[in-house]
Amino acid sequence: MELRLTSQMTLMQKLQILTDAAKYDVACTSSGIDRSGDGTGIGNAKLAGICHSFSSDGRCISLLKILFTNECIFDCRYCLNRRSNDVPRASFTPDEICELTIQFYRRNYIEGLFLSSGILFSPDYTMELIAQAVYKLRTEYRFQGYIHVKAIPGADPQLIWKAGLYADRMSVNLELPTAESLRALAPNKNRKNILAPMRMIQNIRKENQNELALYRHAPRFVPAGQSTQMIIGATPESDFQIMSVAESLYQKFDLKRVFYSAFVRVNDDAMLPALPGGPPLLREHRLYQADFLLRYYGFGASELLSEQRPHFNVLLDPKCDWAVRHLEQFPVEINRADYKTLLRVPGIGVKSACRIVGARKSASLNFDDLKKIGVVLKRALYFITCSGRMMYRTKLDEDYIVRNIVDAKENFPFSKDGMTYKQLSLFDTSS
Repeated sequence: MELRLTSQMTLMQKLQILTDAAKYDVACTSSGIDRSGDGTGIGNAKLAGICHSFSSDGRCISLLKILFTNECIFDCRYCLNRRSNDVPRASFTPDEICELTIQFYRRNYIEGLFLSSGILFSPDYTMELIAQAVYKLRTEYRFQGYIHVKAIPGADPQLIWKAGLYADRMSVNLELPTAESLRALAPNKNRKNILAPMRMIQNIRKENQNELALYRHAPRFVPAGQSTQMIIGATPESDFQIMSVAESLYQKFDLKRVFYSAFVRVNDDAMLPALPGGPPLLREHRLYQADFLLRYYGFGASELLSEQRPHFNVLLDPKCDWAVRHLEQFPVEINRADYKTLLRVPGIGVKSACRIVGARKSASLNFDDLKKIGVVLKRALYFITCSGRMMYRTKLDEDYIVRNIVDAKENFPFSKDGMTYKQLSLFDTSS
């Protein structure tokens, strides 16, 4: 298929427009797959991750993140690239995508490609161009690095299947948490069209895994799985509604990640919130913390929040907030508690819980041992004992614990519902 749009723009001009247009799509992350090149091409995909972020050892990991086109037939109220906006428009060709990826990779600027797109002419037309680009990149340009592409809702399933044979990960953006919000702010889209390619990708992956079990060299379809993205703060859904939707997506569609994007008001539209305090970044941060609890710590959305208590506490991370509201389950004896119980202790993460279970087989652990293992004792000390003893004399009282965890030197008003306000660091990595 040939691109029907002609443009007098240079490749650099297109790149400037289409990289800037892609910045609001956050549904990219670590590759999720470890695949070495076979010597016939260039590049490889490392499990450690790709995208503009930092790995645990401090390395900056980079990704060429672009839109195929910022042309769009839809008029979503929250989108900068909506049809009615007067913004510079550009579109790449499949060969230009390939050349950019290879040239950036050869210069050691990137480790992979994240390719999203607006809708050019129709979903089928756009998906065919994306499929053609990744096919050429793999077969003609012999690129063996990480590739993440968008599956366009409404496109022919055969086109999505074709692209999935050459991509490592695919994503279909849910856009907004509920069907009602989608109808209000994105009237050209519907929930059924968005969920259909998610289900298709899930089913093909299952069939593909069965094929690989029988035939080791069978083609791999989206080996790193699929993800999605929700915009947070553009519509009135509560944190409880958002986490319930995320939990349902993980259970029903076998998603690898749900991404949460704090709403940024880029259009002057009466249907959009004013956001006098700026994008809800702290709320986004709390949702990400809760998402980790769903995926790795065995929590359910209904344990963290409820219809009576629908929003996260801005003072405390969700795990710590859950613990102070369930003090009847504490303190936990480190030398006897099982792995699942240890995961529910603030300050104990997945790695430190594994280390505790392994280390106590040979010796009884004390607080010095826990510190060496990696437990964050400034949080955990209120909820654990070692050989029946707490680290300090501590009251198992909600207000007391919260005041000490937040900051004993500052006087924060704290009520039983926990709803007071303080900006926390987006880089808070506490368990």
